[in-house]
Amino acid sequence: MNNTQPSSVAFFILQGLGSLGEKRMVLFVIFLLAYTIILGGNSMIIYLVLYTLHSHLHEITLGSPMYFFLHHLSFVDMVYTTVTIPNMLSGFLTDLKTVSFPGCFLQMYCFIHMATTGRALLTVMAYDRYVAICNPLRYTTVMTRPVRLLLIVGAWTFGAFFTLPAITMATQRSYCGPNVVRHCWCDPSSLRVLVCGDTQVENMVSLSSAVISLLTTGLLILISYILIVMAIAKMGTTQRLKAFTTCVAHLTVVNIVPLCALYIIVVLLLQVRIIVSVLYSVLTPFLNPMIYSLRNKELRDAIKRAFFKVLSNC
Repeated sequence: MNNTQPSSVAFFILQGLGSLGEKRMVLFVIFLLAYTIILGGNSMIIYLVLYTLHSHLHEITLGSPMYFFLHHLSFVDMVYTTVTIPNMLSGFLTDLKTVSFPGCFLQMYCFIHMATTGRALLTVMAYDRYVAICNPLRYTTVMTRPVRLLLIVGAWTFGAFFTLPAITMATQRSYCGPNVVRHCWCDPSSLRVLVCGDTQVENMVSLSSAVISLLTTGLLILISYILIVMAIAKMGTTQRLKAFTTCVAHLTVVNIVPLCALYIIVVLLLQVRIIVSVLYSVLTPFLNPMIYSLRNKELRDAIKRAFFKVLSNC
């Protein structure tokens, strides 16, 4: 790589997992199926929460703040995967996958923003569970519509705050040839090696943003669940079981995210890092609708009602 003469890069070549050869078609089928389930499952949650139960039943079941946050999380998951998976799928079918210079940074911004916003929404949902379990009598007065909207705006602002610095710095740099990104999409660390010159500042800003956002959300979620456990300890057996059931789905999703994210940040083997980051980008959006629908009786009942309603109209 020539680090002295910057070139005007108009596009980038995404190398992805091209070294897998014939196994690419197997991955294409797997990820296409996963993407279909992600879109279908999350669309179903959004549809059920927003449209199917506008009657008094909606207010009793899917009208609670928890479902308000859940359908926002489903929207984030859909955008998060749509930014990367279709591009990756087309890469499995072609030997040469290119992306324009502006398109590359737009993809990078959306990917990081959605990932960080999704983590912030999980934090908001942890606070929602804390209020519901620790202050059940004040739940409806605390989690009012203005408060819910403020929490949603805060989650999106949090995502933008930890995304813009690194992306802004990346767009201001010159990039040298070869313009080959050794990833399935415009990953910041993979793109940074193509910069003409020293990237220590960008590395520090990017790493600091990732670690601080993970630690901030992780600490807030931990505090919420410590308070929840303290409240559950004072309850009777029946109340404990009910309180625990409302938290299982959220806890399952929350524990998956940081383990994968930390592994992606730390691991040095490029091929392993790419595979793990690809799985991470698919795993949580894939599991979210399945976990919440399987662990939540109200959502399961709503799915059954919607299904039978469709059958009756046929």
